[in-house]
Amino acid sequence: MAIRRLVGRNLKRFREASGLSQEALAFECGLHRTYVSGVERGVRNPTVEVLAKLAEPLGIHPWQLLVPEN
Repeated sequence: MAIRRLVGRNLKRFREASGLSQEALAFECGLHRTYVSGVERGVRNPTVEVLAKLAEPLGIHPWQLLVPEN
């Protein structure tokens, strides 16, 4: 699986488990909702700094967005 797609699937899984909408997560991160949507769809290529921003409100470590789900 492509890394961008993996990050997107993991982000969506953690976001939904946290009960946050894309808009709420984007607000918490200081990002635009369409950017979060693009990451989840695997069309955006987030930097490590953006991964850290996304992970913080989800209560996870940034590296967890890179780990394939079992």
